[in-house]
Amino acid sequence: MNRLRRLLRSERGYSLVELLTVMAILSVVVGGLTTLFVQGSNGELDLNRRFQAQETARVAMDKLRREVHCASAATSASSTTVALTLAASCPSSGGSAITANWCALQVPSAATGDYGLYRQTGASCTTAGVLYADNLISTNVFTYSPPDSIYLGTLKVDLQVNPKPSMTSETFELKDCLVLRNTTRTGAATTVPTC
Repeated sequence: MNRLRRLLRSERGYSLVELLTVMAILSVVVGGLTTLFVQGSNGELDLNRRFQAQETARVAMDKLRREVHCASAATSASSTTVALTLAASCPSSGGSAITANWCALQVPSAATGDYGLYRQTGASCTTAGVLYADNLISTNVFTYSPPDSIYLGTLKVDLQVNPKPSMTSETFELKDCLVLRNTTRTGAATTVPTC
């Protein structure tokens, strides 16, 4: 019984070596957990950026599809721009005949290689227009085939989206071949549309 009393009265604590050992083990465990949490957070952020870039490209493609189907004519000087002639009856024309220009241009505030899909009414298309999709990795978006005696006018659209252009394996490609339903078949048959 005396021995038990002596042990209970004893004021011995942990030694400095024991404390340092426990702190070293805890720092390794906490460091590993912190690394896992940071990697998980970065992965979620990257996934959200990719999803948002893909979703804005889908919305832009849907808007462009509706305007192309309603357009009565189109002109394309290059693979970066297309001008659509919309009649007053088209929902996006605002009640009067307009020319809607779509173009792929470099986003002004972004790094080199980050392009956006813009829409602007009037004679030309600039970055002052409405930005519908960003994170494009190429400006070669449009390929227009004019109408002939067999085919209506067609517009091939190719949106390549990637918020991290350095990681080419994560590129999302959204392609569609849109027919200008209100164009008229004219002239002799030339070539089969690119779609």
